[in-house]
Amino acid sequence: QVQLAESGGGSVQAGGSLRLSCRLSRFTSSRYCMGWFRQPPGKEREGVAAIDSDGSTTYADSVKGRFTISQDNADNTLYLQMNSLKPEDSAMYYCAAKSRRGSCLVRRYYDYWGQGTQVTVSS
Repeated sequence: QVQLAESGGGSVQAGGSLRLSCRLSRFTSSRYCMGWFRQPPGKEREGVAAIDSDGSTTYADSVKGRFTISQDNADNTLYLQMNSLKPEDSAMYYCAAKSRRGSCLVRRYYDYWGQGTQVTVSS
């Protein structure tokens, strides 16, 4: 059974940085997307950043230039480096994985999800 476990969330002031990690267990696919999504209270879950098995990355416009997604295949870990954080970045952040490429920022195509980690940015 595939498992994803996020860590690294917390509280930070605007302009600060955080790095989220997501450890994947028993996820073995040669073609995949892995992504980070976020869900502010009372709002829909939205795609933030994704990476596919070719190493191609995709970002939401709201985070381009501030967030960087990366992966460590040897350690089965997905990362999200978040810089220049803003109060509107506050949300529960989830990592997700699917065994297909394409449409990597589309939430409904993902099969596996972590439990989430909270990020709070104060002004």
